[in-house]
Amino acid sequence: MQKQKKTMRIGRHVVGKKEWYVPYLFLLPWIIGFIGLSLYPIVASLLFSFTQYNLFSEPVFSGFENYIYMFENDWHFPAAVKVTLLYVAVSVPLQLLVSLVLAFKLNKGIPFTTAFRTIFYIPSLLGSSVAVGILWRQLFSMNGLLNILLLKLGVHWVEGVSWIADPRFATWTIIILRVWQFGSPMIIFLAALRQVPGELLEAAMIDGAKQSACVRYIILPFISPIILFNLIMQTISAFKVFTEAFIVSGGASGGGIVGGTLDSLLFYTIHIYSEGFLKFRMGYASALAWLLLLIISIITLILFRISRKRVYYS
Repeated sequence: MQKQKKTMRIGRHVVGKKEWYVPYLFLLPWIIGFIGLSLYPIVASLLFSFTQYNLFSEPVFSGFENYIYMFENDWHFPAAVKVTLLYVAVSVPLQLLVSLVLAFKLNKGIPFTTAFRTIFYIPSLLGSSVAVGILWRQLFSMNGLLNILLLKLGVHWVEGVSWIADPRFATWTIIILRVWQFGSPMIIFLAALRQVPGELLEAAMIDGAKQSACVRYIILPFISPIILFNLIMQTISAFKVFTEAFIVSGGASGGGIVGGTLDSLLFYTIHIYSEGFLKFRMGYASALAWLLLLIISIITLILFRISRKRVYYS
């Protein structure tokens, strides 16, 4: 009995004093990656935002000059903000609506649910790829598949129209691409719908509630935390859109980065890329990036404040 107590005491002593560093050894790869690939670049970009820096010479401190220039002299800045806000305000609600409707359909237990779920999820895996961006350019080009189908249906006004080159439609082609990537939020919605207690719906039906009332007063409140989660995650992701707009605008070949379609494809991240890696104004690009972080933080905070009366966690 005494030997057992001694062993336990020694065990506590070893873990508490001599091997305290063991958990940190397991965390060391993540800590190194976080400091080297995340924390250091974040801090460096904040410092660069207050300097004039072109990647080839030493940064020169300039105070708030980059931020002043942003609002007073950069005539591309308002266009980039406008296009990005339009993209976020339209694409995110549409994407969540489509994903939620399909999640309701799949939750009813239709045949081949697993196959449909997989097929619907595939666009989320491919949507941000270069290949899909190139495919989207071909689809909405002047001689693309969309125009061919519309001409066969008798819509002749689309003849000679390039959807990605026309400022009236260019932004909307990227919005459609975003909505097409509904697979990820759909899977999350479907998982949430599977957790809605069946006895609540059954009791409501017995009391005479219609299906629309069950959806409004039982299902939606029950999955409201998941709706908020998807809304925040998709909003943040939409603000960071780059690959789709870059490829569709012809950025890979050097065209369309700025003003190619009257700035209708000049998303905020493309403006950052243009300033930092085409004009080599890395200090100014860092200032733009930090403003984007501030905008995302404010909008996320607003969503959390609004959700206090709209989201039910009980």
